Amino acid sequence: MPCLNLSTNVNLDAIDTSSILSEATSAVAKLIGKPEAYVMIVLKGSIPIAFGGNEQPAAYGELVSIGGLNADVNKKLSAAVAEILESKLSIPKSRFFLKFYDSKARYLFSSSHYSQKG
Repeated sequence: MPCLNLSTNVNLDAIDTSSILSEATSAVAKLIGKPEAYVMIVLKGSIPIAFGGNEQPAAYGELVSIGGLNADVNKKLSAAVAEILESKLSIPKSRFFLKFYDSKARYLFSSSHYSQKG
């Protein structure tokens, strides 16, 4: 289950966040090779962020996935997410960082993947 967690100092109140979530979901699914049904996107706005000593629009993201990540995929994902943030939130590509975590399956759980027997 890939999860992209994005934080930005941009106020999202007047922004169509649904289109950002949809585009990010499609990009992550396509580039990692996982079904969209397994992709989670978290978008948080109005987060205090300073980058390069100023508080101009910026963003930070973390992407966790069980497999599907490598140097080439990471580069393409960074470019795709940066493009979405630039077009939707006017965040320059140079003011965005994305950190990648290729996790083991045993470290990620979802309530839909197990049942508790009592």
